[in-house]
Amino acid sequence: MKLPHLRYAGLAVVCLWFAIGGVAHFVATATFVRIVPPYVPFPLQVVYVTGVFELLAAVALWWPRWRQSVGNALFIFTVCVTPANVYMFMNPQLFPNISETVLGVRLILQVLLLVCIWWATREPPVGELRPAS
Repeated sequence: MKLPHLRYAGLAVVCLWFAIGGVAHFVATATFVRIVPPYVPFPLQVVYVTGVFELLAAVALWWPRWRQSVGNALFIFTVCVTPANVYMFMNPQLFPNISETVLGVRLILQVLLLVCIWWATREPPVGELRPAS
């Protein structure tokens, strides 16, 4: 597999992550509201708005002209929602159905997701081959 194909695989991972996550905001709304840290106002509205953002971004990733801007937005978004994962990790008693190990793994996945978003949404270096059209 050539590197450009790996970039598209990374792009697919990012797209699926946010598409599934976006849908989950509407399917499991109560769960998402529970993970919003208490210092964030209007948690229900935040869950809906972020769900819409995730769905729109997942689709917009496939337009090459928008890809890097959408990637930048998703990178910033992911950094901004990381406190929810930290909140869950720091308060495992509030989430008894999720093991502390899973809560820790989520933080690691958050970092890997950031790397994947950045790498997959950037123009390949000049020497990197592109897939044939």
